[in-house]
Amino acid sequence: MNLQLTGHHIEITPAIRDYVVAKLDRISRHFERVIEATVVLSVDKLQHGAEGTLHVRGKDLHAQCIDADLYAAIDALADKLDRQVVKYKEQLKDHRTDPDVARAAMETSSEGASQADNVPPLQDTARK
Repeated sequence: MNLQLTGHHIEITPAIRDYVVAKLDRISRHFERVIEATVVLSVDKLQHGAEGTLHVRGKDLHAQCIDADLYAAIDALADKLDRQVVKYKEQLKDHRTDPDVARAAMETSSEGASQADNVPPLQDTARK
């Protein structure tokens, strides 16, 4: 996972960078196919903000958190992105067919084929 970490009105120290990397590591544990992560940390008077975007295949996951403490904002951002990644991963799993559903579909299609055998062939009604 590529990580782009930028600061808006704040200098990114090695301690902040390590903290963000440690928090985003949890996301990569749940879903290893994250292509890129972009995190923007900002300070506006007494409010610290953290905004993050994860690029995964077919979708961009975005979250934003504002808190009085920068580390609390980063924690909340990681929690929100983690929930979105887990939900995205579950959506990917739901697209696979359940064996019981596939079996029921096969039974339905075989019944339809037996009914189609009883239909007489079409006759050509074109004028000669």
